[in-house]
Amino acid sequence: MIALHRRLLAEALGTLLLLTTVVGSGIMGVALSAGNDGIALLANAAATAGILYVLIAVLGPISGAHFNPAVTLAMRMRGEMTSRDAAAYIAVQVIAAIAGVLLAHAMFDQSLLQPGTHARTGGAQWLSEGVATCGLMLTTLLGLRHRPNAIPALVASYIFAAYWFTASTSFANPAVTIARAFTHTFAGIRPQDVGGFVIAQLAGTLAAIGIASVLLGRKEPVSARD
Repeated sequence: MIALHRRLLAEALGTLLLLTTVVGSGIMGVALSAGNDGIALLANAAATAGILYVLIAVLGPISGAHFNPAVTLAMRMRGEMTSRDAAAYIAVQVIAAIAGVLLAHAMFDQSLLQPGTHARTGGAQWLSEGVATCGLMLTTLLGLRHRPNAIPALVASYIFAAYWFTASTSFANPAVTIARAFTHTFAGIRPQDVGGFVIAQLAGTLAAIGIASVLLGRKEPVSARD
């Protein structure tokens, strides 16, 4: 078992770089696309998928590469980690996600603190987040069982696709959602819309855990570090 402090460092580094990429690529995409939201979204999706592949591949052997409280919750509920470790993972993920947003702002010479102004609310957005998170969790849980070596490509591919087939552009991550409330750039979300997204994400997570339990069987737990 790898020491907890090393796993937490890996989670912090991965989550920070993930959010730096999400926000930074959004800023760059808007700047280079001359106001074309489709091109900006394509740049944002491609950069996010690319960094996810790299981060999962290099940090997965250390921490399991959760970078997402939904993944951590699923692993705890399936008995793959203790409550103490899960709580530490989630705290680090949220803090590092916010730090990643601030780092992106600093690199583009923007105000470090800028509350989000992008409205993301309503039934369609919440349904999209539930579907996006459920799909991500199923990709992770089933992939860990059947294709553990392909997890970086599976997760990256799913997120790239989910940017385009969901109305919410697939946050699918409570830490990401909280952190993106600290930016009014292309990637942002209004602070008052965070709660609805997080509830939808948790609902999607629970649905995925239930589906995975049926498909995989409760007596054969998924290993987060296979």
